[in-house]
Amino acid sequence: MRTKTTRVDLTNPSPRTAQQQAELQTLAELPDSAIDVSDIPPLTAEFWQHAVRNPFYRPTKTATTVRIDSDVLLWIKAKGKGYQTRINAILRKTMIDEIKKARP
Repeated sequence: MRTKTTRVDLTNPSPRTAQQQAELQTLAELPDSAIDVSDIPPLTAEFWQHAVRNPFYRPTKTATTVRIDSDVLLWIKAKGKGYQTRINAILRKTMIDEIKKARP
């Protein structure tokens, strides 16, 4: 049995129908006070302490050239395959730590 695959180009969506456009306009004109949010739990500090990044999130990669001290490169390569991934992980951890420190 053959299956049919449908591809959707999210960068070039099909135009909205008149009905869709009217529904969006109605929603846009609705004041925030008229939106029922009673079924949405509050996002407390405790919630954010246990929050995890979307496991399906994959940041884009950019090829670049970086000058690294030879001894640092030898050290990280000595740990085996995947040294570029380790470099990225070290930089990401440093970035996140710095962002956390900058927050009030």
